[in-house]
Amino acid sequence: MFIDQFASQSGAQLSINVDQASQFAKSVSGDFNPIHDPGNRRFCVPGDLLFALAVERYGLANSMAFHFSGLVAADTPLIFPFEQSDQFQILDGRGKEYLRVSRDGERISANAGVEELIRAYVRFSGQNFPHILVPLMTEQNVMINAQRPLVIYQSMSLQLDKLNLTKPTLKLSKTTLKINGKRGDAHLHFDVLDGPTLIGRGVKHLILSGLRPFDQGAVDIMVSDYLGWQSEHSYL
Repeated sequence: MFIDQFASQSGAQLSINVDQASQFAKSVSGDFNPIHDPGNRRFCVPGDLLFALAVERYGLANSMAFHFSGLVAADTPLIFPFEQSDQFQILDGRGKEYLRVSRDGERISANAGVEELIRAYVRFSGQNFPHILVPLMTEQNVMINAQRPLVIYQSMSLQLDKLNLTKPTLKLSKTTLKINGKRGDAHLHFDVLDGPTLIGRGVKHLILSGLRPFDQGAVDIMVSDYLGWQSEHSYL
């Protein structure tokens, strides 16, 4: 599958270097969060890349949940379990957990339709900023730190009525942002369609840190910079 180019296998371990992670974020997800930029001292591997690798290896199930429990640094040796149980973890060699996956129902191995769903989801996920989060922040009169934006991918769950897919697409259905001090919990609900038919639903949970009063000028600059970086890249 196309996702293989974004990770390197060495024995039982898999690792993702800076270039692989950054290229995936920008060219596949369209995600220009500075935390995925080479040279950023807070650099981490995109959560969507871990999701994509897990689905490629273990396939789809009618019900799936992905909980991101740690930020993956570049070149971290990751262990994807060989046995396929209903619940499993992605760990490093010291036993630290980075991703916890649970699933239920029928299963299907990765195929062309599954690859299309992976592409559709990570493209949808990568567009969270500015298209979804800026309207939410405007509504709540808050914003992230424009100099050090921090948006953390907490979890995602997916419910599918069918697994044999041809041309799946995702459509945003509902958004919420709950503010608690300087932290915001955003839930992005989406529908999964195959052609014109609704075949599933899902929700993505994000944590927004370092919130402060909304400043339209600062947001405009942040969005302009982001869209400028985005326009310089093409999708794979």
